[in-house]
Formats: sequence, structure tokens, C-alpha cells
Amino acid sequence: MAVPKRRLSRANTHHRRSNWKADNVALQTEKIDGREVQIPRRLMKAAKLGLVDLD
Repeated sequence: MAVPKRRLSRANTHHRRSNWKADNVALQTEKIDGREVQIPRRLMKAAKLGLVDLD
């Protein structure tokens, strides 16, 4: 038989959420227009096409 989930106390909920951390974005080194730049991998194609300002 299914059992309802128990309610977490507010303190336990906040404690659990406060321990969560996002990871830093891994940067790739790439040579674009004769310069070596470090940018996230997901922006690599846009940077090569000149759609992203690298300054």
C-alpha cells in the first residue's frame, strides 16, 4: 500500500538547500583571431563565428 511522504521541517529543508552548490563552468582554451581565449565550450562555435564579444 502506498504511504504518503512525510513533511520535512522548515529547518531541514533550508539546511538541505543551503548545501547545494553549482559547479563552476569548465573553460576551454582556444585560439580565435590569433589570440588564445578561455571560454565555456557551449560558446565556442559562437565565438568562432564572431557572434560573441570576447573583450
